[in-house]
Amino acid sequence: MRHQARQACHVDMPSTWVKYRKGLCNDCLAVCCSLPVEVTIGDLVRMDLIDAFEAEEPAKEVAKKLRKQGLIDHFNFKSEIFTLARLANDDCIFLDQKSRRCTIYAKRPGTCRNHPQIGPRPGYCAYRCKG
Repeated sequence: MRHQARQACHVDMPSTWVKYRKGLCNDCLAVCCSLPVEVTIGDLVRMDLIDAFEAEEPAKEVAKKLRKQGLIDHFNFKSEIFTLARLANDDCIFLDQKSRRCTIYAKRPGTCRNHPQIGPRPGYCAYRCKG
């Protein structure tokens, strides 16, 4: 019965998500990596998308550069939060398409570091088995 529930998870329907437990990510298709990822200036520095000097520039200017480079899709001027770009299939640009693993895992942003404790349904994830 649990296996069927896991297969029914849909990323856009948090009510279908399963309660997160340790080890769940090991055989998951990284469905969470198709959610929009909001990042801060500090995240961008950690991710090596900008350097410490660029971080001192107005966020609006940083956003222009990153948008031109195809690294962000959106910038919220009021909160100064950036939304990372995604591929046509909605996957994060930093998700390896073959292995389904993060290519910048050690440098990943706070949103990813804190998933699933934060997000659309805290404590739950849109698990989908690789097999």
